[in-house]
Amino acid sequence: MLNFYSQTLTAFLVFCLSILGINMIQLPKMQKLLQSEKIISVGDLEKEVETEKFRLDLLKKLPTFGFDNVMANWTYIMFLLYFGDDQIREKTGYSLSPEYFEYILEKDPKFIKAYLSLSTSTSMYAAMPDRAININKKGLKFLSAQLPKESHFVWRYKGIDELLFLGDSQAAKESFKSAANWAKQHPDQQSQEVARISQGTAKFLESNPDSKYAQIATWSMVLNNGVDKETQKRAIAAIENLGGKVILTPEGNYKIQLPPQD
Repeated sequence: MLNFYSQTLTAFLVFCLSILGINMIQLPKMQKLLQSEKIISVGDLEKEVETEKFRLDLLKKLPTFGFDNVMANWTYIMFLLYFGDDQIREKTGYSLSPEYFEYILEKDPKFIKAYLSLSTSTSMYAAMPDRAININKKGLKFLSAQLPKESHFVWRYKGIDELLFLGDSQAAKESFKSAANWAKQHPDQQSQEVARISQGTAKFLESNPDSKYAQIATWSMVLNNGVDKETQKRAIAAIENLGGKVILTPEGNYKIQLPPQD
């Protein structure tokens, strides 16, 4: 037994040292570039993106010694730092977003919180909705209506990408139906509300594949789940372009007024 714990501790220490070694490759060079008064060339920034890509490739080859969840969480933190570098991303784009999430969700497909960031960063910012959907599909194979409890949100994120970014209303309808079916199995108020909204969106699409109401309802999901202000601005603009009206209530919530006709 002592030998087992010794081996486990050794593996964990090797794992942590490996992580630290890879992290040292990506010293806060980007932050230094941002803080510098010199004008930063796009070429220099693109080299830093290549370094980040190299670091991710190393992560994929690194053994986790059974600490897959730790690795997924750590990589998610790295993604948040990557996504949050607004000044750099404006110049280099968000092309590494799907690379992060393919790895994160391969290591922990039940990391529900990560799916929202995947959908937003990959579909909306990196303009790769097809990759986001494919990653969602892989993840869904490891999920069920019961475990983890909020798995129905993954179906909703998939439906959002299919409808808003691929224009595939048939696939979106099926995704929202699945979201509703999974959410119905939980008696809490939030899950029942998710089921009601998802079922309503599916019905809109069934009667009218080009339904403005369905698109507005879907953009409303994006608005309410917006991970940043820019995403919320895009959602509000899309709703208004479809003829809807966004009202901010005194409580700080968004209320959507549908156009007179679908």
